[in-house]
Amino acid sequence: MLSAEDNELLTRTGAETPMGRYFRRFWQPVALSEELPARDGAPIRVRIMGEDLVAFRDSEGRIGLFDRRCPHRGADMYFGRNEACGLRCVYHGWKFDVTGKAVDLPNVPPGARHHDTVRIQSYPTREYGDIVWAWMGPPERMPAPPELEYGLMPAGRRYVMKQLIECNWAQVLEGDLDTSHFSFLHMPAPSVPSNENPDAPADARRLRWIRNDPMPRFQILDHEVGFVVGGARKADEEGIYWRMTQFMLPAHGTGPSTLPGETYFGFTVAPITDEACWIYVYAWNPEREIGPEERAKLKKGHGVIAEVGPDYIPLRNRGNDFQIDRQAQKSATFTGIKGLAEQDLMIQQSQGFIADRTRETLTATDAAVARFRRTLLAGAKALMAGEEPTAPWRPEAYRTRPGSWFAAEGIDFEDVLLERFGDRRGRVQAAE
Repeated sequence: MLSAEDNELLTRTGAETPMGRYFRRFWQPVALSEELPARDGAPIRVRIMGEDLVAFRDSEGRIGLFDRRCPHRGADMYFGRNEACGLRCVYHGWKFDVTGKAVDLPNVPPGARHHDTVRIQSYPTREYGDIVWAWMGPPERMPAPPELEYGLMPAGRRYVMKQLIECNWAQVLEGDLDTSHFSFLHMPAPSVPSNENPDAPADARRLRWIRNDPMPRFQILDHEVGFVVGGARKADEEGIYWRMTQFMLPAHGTGPSTLPGETYFGFTVAPITDEACWIYVYAWNPEREIGPEERAKLKKGHGVIAEVGPDYIPLRNRGNDFQIDRQAQKSATFTGIKGLAEQDLMIQQSQGFIADRTRETLTATDAAVARFRRTLLAGAKALMAGEEPTAPWRPEAYRTRPGSWFAAEGIDFEDVLLERFGDRRGRVQAAE
């Protein structure tokens, strides 16, 4: 459990909060590239960590991201005209380029200081891996964006989407790091064989081992930008079945089930407010292209990817009780909810818009959750004391992989990672 004070510190990401300042020392995803498909196309609204912004793609393909309120009289720039390398307010024609500089003030007399001084609050952007990333921290401390491995893949080897979740950002990461819940939440109903779970990215053997061993033994190893978690379960004649999850600062996670040749899953959480967030989800395969059949499966929801509508809201969501089927819960699946991702989203949102961690009773299987909290709280508190985080300055260290592997009883976790990935922390040196 956490104290009320630490729970407040962990969950609040507004601009003036300790965690908000910490998050702003890292690049944040603000949109999918597909949301801004055309030069001089329609702007889009962006809300991140409580800030209301507008994004647009200019005539040269650059993406601008700035305050939605025009500095003249506060009109909403979302309704602006995207034209000739700038966004023009339709109220009095003030126009700003992607850097936020005023490039045309048609109702300001020539020679007035406004032509040199007027700016709109703007944030630098980069496109990486089909996602638009923004730097919202101090301009003098801007590092390169994190080199998440999915973004190093050719377009044919990755799939990227986003989905809305109506709860605090930290609940998403905690759910991902809690591998023991897979023995229950994602299983068929008790009367149904474990191989009947088409939504799970694992075969019948792995599902059986997960169901039969609900108390995995955990090992956690720190690395330069976070830590990797290994959960070990008994695996019949195979020995020990390891499921390995990566956490990278401040809010990147992965799915743990991938065996060699299979597709990896990962995600990045971006707070909208303290009670909602976007999850930017991605699948990638370093060994082969993701073909049409697999893409169709991902689009319908698979692994950590939910089935979403054109607004990126999951079709099964809080508003419709995730379309829970009580008869299916009795006879087919443990939850009666379709989709592994939706089962996760349901349980995370069921904890409340902001979970009250003062009322918890943690166990040994919550070790990774506790490590996550300590890591984030320590980072935010260190920044409050004037110590800047080092992880943002190590973009290549974000090239990590999750996955599954088999090992004999007693093999050290570091050696499992070395055999599986060629590195004792699950990092890769370059795209394959």
